[in-house]
Amino acid sequence: MKITSYGINAMNAYKKQVRNVKSDTAKASFADKIEISKAAQEMQGVSTYGTERADRVQQLKEDIASGEYKVNARQVAEDMLKYYRF
Repeated sequence: MKITSYGINAMNAYKKQVRNVKSDTAKASFADKIEISKAAQEMQGVSTYGTERADRVQQLKEDIASGEYKVNARQVAEDMLKYYRF
């Protein structure tokens, strides 16, 4: 008995199937792209925040080590109340 298939299901699994796609569009369609928003670009440009913070932390460390750092107990208490009330 001989079975032959015609039409859409006629496919040989053992032969390499050929895609009919142009090579230029195939390469471009599989490429990843990244787009950075204007806000993110502006955030990358502001690098002074990190250096200012590092300077402030260093100053606080020096003040604590020398004993010159004074804690404002009233301000700490007010901030704690604000935190726990809201």
